[in-house]
Amino acid sequence: MTIRKLPTINAFKIDGVEFDAPSDALDRWNAAVRSVSAAGGAGNIEMYDIIGEDPWTGGGITAASVAESLRSASDVTVSINSPGGDFFEGIAIYNLLRAHPHKVTVNVVGLAASAASVIAMAGDEIRVARAGFIMIHNAWSIAIGNRHDFMSVSKTLEKFDSQMAELYAARAEIDPSVAAQFMDDETWLSGESAIDQGFADSFLAADDVVTDPDADDGGTRAAIRSVDIAMAKQGTPRSKRRSVLNKIRGTQDAAPPAMPCAGDLAAVLADLKQTISTR
Repeated sequence: MTIRKLPTINAFKIDGVEFDAPSDALDRWNAAVRSVSAAGGAGNIEMYDIIGEDPWTGGGITAASVAESLRSASDVTVSINSPGGDFFEGIAIYNLLRAHPHKVTVNVVGLAASAASVIAMAGDEIRVARAGFIMIHNAWSIAIGNRHDFMSVSKTLEKFDSQMAELYAARAEIDPSVAAQFMDDETWLSGESAIDQGFADSFLAADDVVTDPDADDGGTRAAIRSVDIAMAKQGTPRSKRRSVLNKIRGTQDAAPPAMPCAGDLAAVLADLKQTISTR
């Protein structure tokens, strides 16, 4: 069992509600940041993607994959650089790490935002890069339905937020009302601030954090997710969003060499997101 006395979070899926990485976290996420010392090997769990299954690549960090990694591990090191994602997957992963019978060390090598910040709190020891960030906020979702549905969703999300505030408060040893205010304000904690505020214990060594250019795709995946969220905010159904974005990707993938590269496509998608957001 974890060294620290941390609460279990109870959460259940809500019909008609989608959870995803917040758009501002996607905008600030450098997907190429990696840890050197905890690269691969037994006892090392790498979370360098969105939380939950990625509909674009089939990847993503899931509770099932983490459970498999924990099955034969003793002490574990979890390296995180993630903009967050599915709230329920994040809670499930947090509970798995919390219940692990050996020491859990969390390295925030880049960004631990939203659901990824919840996962980070499961560490018996949390280390953060000086240039890293931990972002905490209220549960961020996209809901579809009538006013009664929205009232029900609001009440349920309020319960989730309360549980997260209790978790952040227990980890940082602050009053839950203070943690709740951090969440209301969508608080971005730099490495130094995370330590000062009690959300992390120490800094990572500077030479433990590197940028792997082969791990990035010119920002295209992050841009696609960001556009997806922007369309969702406009009320576009998920099936329609997937159709539109798959056509954009299909055109790019099938294009001759003279067509835009991944980095150019990311820029085009960023422009598209801005156009959608200002309508």
